[in-house]
Amino acid sequence: MLKIAILGLGEGRSTMSAALESSKLELVKVCDRNEEICKQRAKEFDFHSYTTNYDDLLNDESIDIIAIYTPDHLHAQHVKQALLHGKHVVCTKPFIDDLSDAKELLELSKSTGKKVFIGQSSRFFEPAKRQRADYEAGLIGDLITIEAQYHADHRWFLKKEWSLLQSFKWLYGGLSHPVDFIRWYLPNIQEVMGYGMISSNGAVAGLKNEDTMHFIFKATDGRIARVSGVYTSPTQPAQRDSGMSTILRATEGASQADYHELRYAVTDKTGEEKVITWGDSTLKYYFRFEGQSHHGGEYQNYLEYFVDSIELNFEAYPNMEEGIGTVALLQAMDKSLQTGLPVKIADVLNEYGL
Repeated sequence: MLKIAILGLGEGRSTMSAALESSKLELVKVCDRNEEICKQRAKEFDFHSYTTNYDDLLNDESIDIIAIYTPDHLHAQHVKQALLHGKHVVCTKPFIDDLSDAKELLELSKSTGKKVFIGQSSRFFEPAKRQRADYEAGLIGDLITIEAQYHADHRWFLKKEWSLLQSFKWLYGGLSHPVDFIRWYLPNIQEVMGYGMISSNGAVAGLKNEDTMHFIFKATDGRIARVSGVYTSPTQPAQRDSGMSTILRATEGASQADYHELRYAVTDKTGEEKVITWGDSTLKYYFRFEGQSHHGGEYQNYLEYFVDSIELNFEAYPNMEEGIGTVALLQAMDKSLQTGLPVKIADVLNEYGL
């Protein structure tokens, strides 16, 4: 059984639950520089092996995997240290916020032989897993186009001081989920074009960056896709719409995976239409805390998949290359918002010698 440690206990709370409930992992130690959070988690999970010093994880030779849930700007440094200390790494998305760190990290992963997995949790949610399995089984034919959205009423979020900082962008914090779905099905995105604005609700609150955005993507084979993000407007009733949705339209059918509703719909190549919802036991597996704000089940799914990849020696996706590709795509989207022009992904990658 592989041994895991967790750095960052805000979002890392879900990972603690995932590791403690998994039969494939043993949680050895957790770390947060805020001792109060360490004490909260110790009490919540009755797990008392915590430290406020990252070095204690790095220097513990019994630890196989370090899972990193620190703020985005610290990811590169924390991943680098873990690799240099011979650990496999799970890093929450977005992988890094500065692509000038990418080359060194890629080389380090190669030279150390250690795996890096990017925690794009949405891929590991039940409807998304079912949608992917149906697609790979050829149930809807060849893909024509994808539409992905993340629409949420996050007006409450604007009360957090840091959400009003110049550095905070919904583009990275929110849209990285549907953008990852686009890349999952159309990995070779060549160009992106988008428009964005700060809504009147966002403007009144003092938001500095766009909270309303629509983008079109073009892949190298000519196929196109669309992503939409709206974050400070009321939403439709859940029976009618979902906060996050991915629609695949293909040559012989179509499918739609919803989040948080545990709802999936498919018209397969026989013309049969199905709507599938999962019951209470699945709901409890995925959402273990108050409301639906944490991702315990998805994290357990991806941690166990990563363990399998280490033990059976296969590549776990999204890997570091995919994580870097998603960041490059998000940066191209950001550039398109600023310039009002289409941006080629290759130009962003070339800038950093990737």
